Amino acid sequence: MQHIPTLFITHSPLGGRGVFVGEDLPAGSIIEVCPVIIISEVDKKKIHETFLHDYYFLWGTDEKRAAIALGYGSLYNHSYTPNAQFVAIEEDESIVIESILPIEAGSEITINYNGDSADKSPLWFNKTKM
Repeated sequence: MQHIPTLFITHSPLGGRGVFVGEDLPAGSIIEVCPVIIISEVDKKKIHETFLHDYYFLWGTDEKRAAIALGYGSLYNHSYTPNAQFVAIEEDESIVIESILPIEAGSEITINYNGDSADKSPLWFNKTKM
């Protein structure tokens, strides 16, 4: 796993915990490379009955599997106006978090859970603040 050394977790105004950065980041910065634990299609169905339901990424071109990102990967909060994006790298079993906008020191890093930073589709769960 590799990540920017100034990443930190703290309370988020979006709810719960969030990932923040302690230094200015230009757009196009690799924030973190997270190894993932791949979850089979059968186990993906089971995960919906657990607390981990809110922490997985869809995995594979058919999205029938899931992945839990290690490091801070599963703790980035959602935004429809994100400052970062995630890229799944199947052959490396990893997810790369990279900035798509400049991010100021002290700011929360957010991603669009729909995968495309411009996708405004409703999420599969109900969030009061986004």
